[in-house]
Amino acid sequence: MNIGQCLTKSARIYPNNLAIAFGERRLSYAEFNGRVNRLANALHGREIRKGDNVAVLMHNCPEMLESMCAGFKAGCGVVPINFRLHPKEYASIIKHSEAKAVIVSPEFNEEIIKARNLFPCVTSVVTLSEACDHLLDYESILIGESDQFDDADVDAEDVAWIFYTSGTTGSPKGAMLTHRNLLSMTMNFYADMAPGFGSSDVALHAAPLSHGSGCYALPNIAKGAANVILESKSFDPETVLRVIQEHRVTNLFAAPTMIKRLIDSPAIDRYDLSSLKYLNYGGAPMLVEDLINAMEKLGPCLVQLYGQAESPMTITYLSHDDHVLDGDSDQMKRLASAGIPRTDVEVKVVDPDGNEVPPGETGEIVTRSDLVMKGYWRAPEATAEALRDGWLYTGDMGYMDERGYLFLMDRSKDMIISGGENIYPREIEEVIVGHPAVREVAVIGVPDPQWGEEIKAVVALVPGSTVTESELVDFCTEHIARYKKPRSVDFVDELPKNNYGKIVKQELREKYWEGRNSRVI
Repeated sequence: MNIGQCLTKSARIYPNNLAIAFGERRLSYAEFNGRVNRLANALHGREIRKGDNVAVLMHNCPEMLESMCAGFKAGCGVVPINFRLHPKEYASIIKHSEAKAVIVSPEFNEEIIKARNLFPCVTSVVTLSEACDHLLDYESILIGESDQFDDADVDAEDVAWIFYTSGTTGSPKGAMLTHRNLLSMTMNFYADMAPGFGSSDVALHAAPLSHGSGCYALPNIAKGAANVILESKSFDPETVLRVIQEHRVTNLFAAPTMIKRLIDSPAIDRYDLSSLKYLNYGGAPMLVEDLINAMEKLGPCLVQLYGQAESPMTITYLSHDDHVLDGDSDQMKRLASAGIPRTDVEVKVVDPDGNEVPPGETGEIVTRSDLVMKGYWRAPEATAEALRDGWLYTGDMGYMDERGYLFLMDRSKDMIISGGENIYPREIEEVIVGHPAVREVAVIGVPDPQWGEEIKAVVALVPGSTVTESELVDFCTEHIARYKKPRSVDFVDELPKNNYGKIVKQELREKYWEGRNSRVI
């Protein structure tokens, strides 16, 4: 089944339901579907055919969901691009994906025109502003098109979404997600992440639709639920809190950094957040100290997911029932986990030879399910490295406990080897962030002539707070083995993050390893 048919069905069953709210704009499902069909017809009239790729570069807005759904319905591979990327980065993605059409919001007109000669495959560039040289006007191309469209007959393994990775450890790669992948993701959202979800629910999109929030739009659309899109181009905690109250939002996807900003906001106590049923968080590990604070302030709505672009939404999950503050010691320990495998997902932890390791032993996390990508676009070597014997090798390190809860340690490249000992930074980060003066921390390995690598903590403090290097090192000694404590601490105003809010440890390590033959990047 074409994933775009989810919208077709919802428009038929729930034509008058609110589909999209964006400021004062409102679209019912009938109106939303009609505009999507007009756009699909317009693309078809410009020789965009099933199997072609369509790039979408916009700030969050209704037209972004329209463009994505039109691409799905037409049988195209949709390439949503994070609007926070540098022009060179998004130009590279457009070129690499071989997109035949690019749909942009006005902020990107100038850069796209400058780079137009870099896109040999692009035949049409559509903008939400008035038409100008080399650009077509979005609203104008809808005029005269039919609001009826026959959704393309696709194979389950046809590419629906090319999801470019965030590139924290190298150049972004395009994970090819099929219609089967997206349908499996959608159905399992109802089964595990949000049981009871239905047409009366309201989703708030506060994160980029090009990434996790866009994935969440699909199960919302398939059930005829409302999608509220923030007008703001940046994340403002008080605006999010106000919109949750005004629209009685039930469903929200957020990165851990976003949740931390919400719970740290002085405004949080001024708004009624009781409508929230599913606050799904993921995209990066959430430190336990922050999670406990979130549970105290937000109530019983949190659900954690662990997934990747290569296996979206998701591999494992920590359910509502696991988010409790009055559990026994085992339950409290599992707050640091990424939960259990999704209902129809297989997960193993393996050694370097691919053999499954016993519970409690750390290795690489591998997974197999209908969520796993088809491969990387135009990257056969990277595909062969990631997909082996039907399993996705995630590059993440972790272990499973006796009950099957998965504990993430780090990306394999983030592991520190000091004096022959394997040291996982997250364990140290969990300790350091427990200090009341610490706002954020990243632990990295830096060169050491005797041990190979030594442990360094890079810390951002709570505004107005102070702590010394020796005090933090002593604090660690109270909680973890001495060989795991940092040898040094750097203090910074902000930790470097990529466009998805993940800390970029590669950038932190670079200055220490620059010019060395043996490097950890």
